[in-house]
Amino acid sequence: MKKLFSLFLFILFIYGGTSFAQESRTITLQEAIEIALENNYQLKQAKNNLDLADKQITSEYADFLPNISSSLSYGKTAGQQFIQDQVSFSDVTSASASGRISASISLFDGFNNINTLRQSEYSKLSNEEQLERAKENVIFNTASAYLSVLVNTELLEIAEDNLETSKKQLEQTKAQVEVGSRPSVDLYTQESAVATNELNVIQRENQLRLSKVQLIRQLQIDPLIEYEFEIPEIAGDYELSGVDSYHLSELIDDALLNRSDLKSEVANIRSQEFQLKIAKGSLYPSISANATLSTRWSDRYFLPDATFSDQFFDQQVNKGFGFSFNLPIFQNWNRIHSIQSAKIQLKNSKLSLENSKLGIIQEVTQAYNDYIAYQQQLESSRKALTASEKAFETQQERYKVGASTLIELSQTQSEYVSAQSDYTQAQYNLIFQEKLLDYFLGKLNKDTVKF
Repeated sequence: MKKLFSLFLFILFIYGGTSFAQESRTITLQEAIEIALENNYQLKQAKNNLDLADKQITSEYADFLPNISSSLSYGKTAGQQFIQDQVSFSDVTSASASGRISASISLFDGFNNINTLRQSEYSKLSNEEQLERAKENVIFNTASAYLSVLVNTELLEIAEDNLETSKKQLEQTKAQVEVGSRPSVDLYTQESAVATNELNVIQRENQLRLSKVQLIRQLQIDPLIEYEFEIPEIAGDYELSGVDSYHLSELIDDALLNRSDLKSEVANIRSQEFQLKIAKGSLYPSISANATLSTRWSDRYFLPDATFSDQFFDQQVNKGFGFSFNLPIFQNWNRIHSIQSAKIQLKNSKLSLENSKLGIIQEVTQAYNDYIAYQQQLESSRKALTASEKAFETQQERYKVGASTLIELSQTQSEYVSAQSDYTQAQYNLIFQEKLLDYFLGKLNKDTVKF
């Protein structure tokens, strides 16, 4: 009995846990962006690179400190050895121990330490700007995927409403055919229209599922859990942001000033300028100071009464201090090649920067022109929607009293549904274009992305 009860609890736990795991979770746009920023693997890699750059700077600071090393050894030697107190060679076994500690510090190295530190600092700055741009990419891609879900949700609702209207029209047509006020062909035509609308609903459902899958992939969350995405309220007359009140030249200046990827390239150029200085520094001489402290002990020491402590800590202790000067003369053109290579890399980076600026100008110009066009498209689709709605309502009334045919009604209904879809897509296209323009201007962040 206890085993059966335990088995029942186990099954209940398994099924209960499965049921709990499949519960739907509702995600808002801001939550989606937060999740994407937390889970995106490219952001994690960028943060790791930034941590590495920070540790590199710490290492460069440490290069200004002296190098200190120590050693301690002990050994035995067997064979012919010179015995000082006997002034002769004898076949003996001797033991000895030695210790050494040394320190050296660079006094001048062609400014290599300073230039390397500055290079690392600008390299870190470049990585910081790359991280910011990577965040903007994640935010933009997440907002775009979320917007796609919203568009497909709205289009599905339009398709469902159209199907419901068609079904009601089918019921009305059936009643009219039965009393003989309409020909049978109208019934068949309306049944075909209902079937077509049902297919359209299925297609819209598939599009919505696909857009949700793509959004879930962007968020990098468990795809086995059911998710619902909150639909924000969007006013019927969408409020324009007023971007068109700015001059295009002002927007381009803002983009060239704010874009993180451009800042990253500028910082990278500064880093390569110091890399060139490092290469040129290899032509300079180097000066360093060094100091040593060494000692030893031997059981064959010429003073037989000297203890280990006497020898190791007093009698055989040696101290040294000196300077070293190194002048590079010829290294098979390696240093000249390094300088030339650094110059060419710097030139290529500057060319890449100019090309990036031209690309940004083109992106902003195209996004601005598209934004203006989408504004006009929204206004045009709004007028078309109003007109088609009135036409459909009028045609419905005429059809009820027998003043129009089913074909005319179906055509008007199709035009109304098309106008609804066009207006919905025009709204979201304008919203998307605003975010795209912010993205190209380098002003996109998680707090400003709202629909």
